[in-house]
Amino acid sequence: MMDWTDRHCRVFHRALAPHARLYTEMVHAQAVIHGDRERLLGFDAVEHPLALQLGGSEPELLAQAARIGADWGYDEINLNVGCPSDRVQAGRFGACLMLEPQRVADCFAAMRAAVAVPVTIKCRIGVDDQDEADSLFGFVETLAAAGCRSFIVHARKAWLQGLSPKQNREVPPLNYPLVHRLKRERPELQVAINGGIASEVAVQEQLAHVDGVMIGRAAYHDPYLLHRLDRALFAHEAPLQTREELLRSLQPHVRELRARGVMLKHFSRHILGLFAGQPGGRQFRQILSTEAHRPEAGWELIERALAAVERQQVRAA
Repeated sequence: MMDWTDRHCRVFHRALAPHARLYTEMVHAQAVIHGDRERLLGFDAVEHPLALQLGGSEPELLAQAARIGADWGYDEINLNVGCPSDRVQAGRFGACLMLEPQRVADCFAAMRAAVAVPVTIKCRIGVDDQDEADSLFGFVETLAAAGCRSFIVHARKAWLQGLSPKQNREVPPLNYPLVHRLKRERPELQVAINGGIASEVAVQEQLAHVDGVMIGRAAYHDPYLLHRLDRALFAHEAPLQTREELLRSLQPHVRELRARGVMLKHFSRHILGLFAGQPGGRQFRQILSTEAHRPEAGWELIERALAAVERQQVRAA
């Protein structure tokens, strides 16, 4: 979710799902150590519980970055061993590290020794021509021997050559049963599943087999899914809030951003899918995507987009 789940996106998602655990974009350890930490690590207190996702392959650097993240107040440090992009491979981190489980174990051990908060691993079921079961179970065994107890498994292989990152999310077939088997055979481990899960029914089906579900693109393109899931899983007695109510609850936050000089477009780009499939959804997206870049754009533009939705809803009634 690089370039997607920034701090503005996460505040929006927290309003939708008060009980979810949110994850940052993947940040390379060296960027954390040497870069602009406020830009890379800054977050709003409402985002808790919040995990910092790190990339890298050097134990000492990852330990230092993990320590910085914990000092900033993150609730979890997650090492990404699943991203297949060319840029990530060139830096020898992400999914290519599935080929070096002992190195990942060394990284994990260094990170765990550096912080008191949980350290977790996000991985694939394998890469390229690896046998999926041998790859996943061997990788998990090596990490478990180093003390790792929590894995988020994207249930498809990564192809490091010949497929784009987009194709790597779609072409290799998903293998949910293999992840379910991992949980059955290693019940002492916490296993969450990721990949292609895009509805309340699909989430409930997965939770019959594993401990948790990570939602990525589905939460971004249909963010109201997060609210439905939050109510179904954690707050059964609480009625669903409408999309309009949820968005208007963020008015103080948006006004505070604008008062600090943050342009509306940095927030509004994350809410474009809120009315996906609903009357007025196209008008909502159109108004925000064409006008939020203007320096003067503020909450009033969001109200105008909501008014367009409400007009379409009346016509559709």
